[in-house]
Amino acid sequence: MRTYDFTLRQLQYAVAVAETRSFRRAASLCNVSQPSLSAQVAKMEAALGAPLFERDRRGVLVTPAGQELTARARRVLVEATDLADAANRFVDPLTHKLRIGVIPTVGPYLLPRVVPALRAAYPRLTVIWIEDKTDTLVRAVNHGDLDAALLAMEADLDDLDHRTIAIDPFVLAVPAGHALGRGARPVTRKTLRGQRVLLLDDGHCFRDQVLDFCSNHRLEELGFRATSLPTLTQMVASGAGVTLLPTIAVETETQRSQLSIRTLARPVPFRTLVLGWRRRSPLAGTLRTMADSLRGTVEGNREVRRGRATSKSSGRRR
Repeated sequence: MRTYDFTLRQLQYAVAVAETRSFRRAASLCNVSQPSLSAQVAKMEAALGAPLFERDRRGVLVTPAGQELTARARRVLVEATDLADAANRFVDPLTHKLRIGVIPTVGPYLLPRVVPALRAAYPRLTVIWIEDKTDTLVRAVNHGDLDAALLAMEADLDDLDHRTIAIDPFVLAVPAGHALGRGARPVTRKTLRGQRVLLLDDGHCFRDQVLDFCSNHRLEELGFRATSLPTLTQMVASGAGVTLLPTIAVETETQRSQLSIRTLARPVPFRTLVLGWRRRSPLAGTLRTMADSLRGTVEGNREVRRGRATSKSSGRRR
């Protein structure tokens, strides 16, 4: 069996230097002294017979060999993490810690519903939630920094495996008193033509999904771009324009802002919310179980809301 003259810890050090472009920052990230980290990286370079970094007063430059070898080292580290996770899985897959990402247009609206349900179903499981944009989360899952992420399937999920959590239709949100806020029938595409629409900033996958709808229906995008859905709905409530909202955000955002909500005529735009993970993840079985729990919680909440709406309607008829 072949022996190796470098260690996993040395691989971690080299990857940290490549990502931070600094021995000082890499040492801080790895919680070791800079001289110790530098010495270990030098030993690894000697073992490999190739310089990974060029060092001078201006900073650190990753050599061509360093670019390829640290990319391979990152994959080795992901596999090593998977090995440790696989061992934990055989002990009890739902008693350890999971790191799960969530996109900003989902987190504030879905997590308050599902976190208590997960805690009740798996009391010994610790879930750390990290909110960020789709590209960042997908990259973090692929690099092993996250175990999974709550995403919209219509975005670029790279090669992540996934399980559907919910179908999330879009609705029209307009200021209170707006002409489009009146009426009970779904709003048609003909009615929407020429409307001025507020959208999220670049980088949000929800923006791209709504932009596709707007371009197909001749809606005009306003120059202002919001950084979050709460900001977007506040701007709409002030009369700056109209927008589309995902259904999961409606209950929360209509409590904050004076909005009128209308359904859209078929075909209704929507997004598919999924839990995604690396295809070779040893936690795949655990994550499928969690996805099923998340889907059940979302469907249960919808039934409760439908029941409340039916009760209110019955009360009005009486």
